Amino acid sequence: MKGKIVKGIAGFYYVDVVGSGVYECKAKGVFRKEKRKPLVGDNVEIEVLDEKDREGNITEILPRKNELVRPAAANVDQALVVFAVAKPDPHFHLLDRFLVMMERKEIPVILCFNKDDLGTEERIKELRDIYRDCGCTLVFASAGMQRNIEEIRGLLAGKTTVIAGPSGVGKSTLINLLQPEANMETGSISTKIERGKHTTRHSELFALGDHSYIMDTPGFSSLYVEDLEKEDLKYYFPEFAPYEGSCRFNGCDHIHEPGCAVRQAVEEGKIHPSRYENYKAFYEELKGQRRY
Repeated sequence: MKGKIVKGIAGFYYVDVVGSGVYECKAKGVFRKEKRKPLVGDNVEIEVLDEKDREGNITEILPRKNELVRPAAANVDQALVVFAVAKPDPHFHLLDRFLVMMERKEIPVILCFNKDDLGTEERIKELRDIYRDCGCTLVFASAGMQRNIEEIRGLLAGKTTVIAGPSGVGKSTLINLLQPEANMETGSISTKIERGKHTTRHSELFALGDHSYIMDTPGFSSLYVEDLEKEDLKYYFPEFAPYEGSCRFNGCDHIHEPGCAVRQAVEEGKIHPSRYENYKAFYEELKGQRRY
């Protein structure tokens, strides 16, 4: 039987077989010997040991379309990244870091700004201006007011979507609206620091329908981009693409070089300064990394 791992806890993997339900499985020892670990999102083959108790073994991990390191997940079609318009205010550095990670993995992003009922028209316009050319599908919604939930549901249909964002932005409430059976624990915002308590403790896929899944991710506060060279960073900012080849120098990194078309575009308001400043910050971070 073939199915998809929807949850993994303490060495047990829960495999959803369309039409048959979920089986609790262990992974065969051969995977440990080969240093292969099943991931949430993996498509697998299982052998059923007990049909009544729905227990089985994973006998094969099918080839992966892609793999994320942090959060650990496989076969992701797209990412739904959620930040709040306000309470808490969006952390642009963290958001742009996530977009670089997804761009590098060639995973499309739906960027959802939740709690749009708490934002002024000026604030919402600012967010549109910053991310209008970042290569994402941009959605403004309010889980609390249940606004634009159906638009999001339509974007998730037929795909495996990883949902991520800092705590306190309403991810759990959003998932509960999209799939009430998920019955996720919702956390409260600390009024003192305006950060939510972490309520997700393990990665888990929730079925929204046949072949439609959404995955929440635990403890999302920082993201990991492995083996990224500073000279390649510019290729993961889609706004820069129209200006590649227009700089005075070949191989321009868009930092200090004279005659830089990207910096000129920033000055002319064609690229938002917030995105460019984070690009420079990431560049300096990569430049400062020690090489072994």
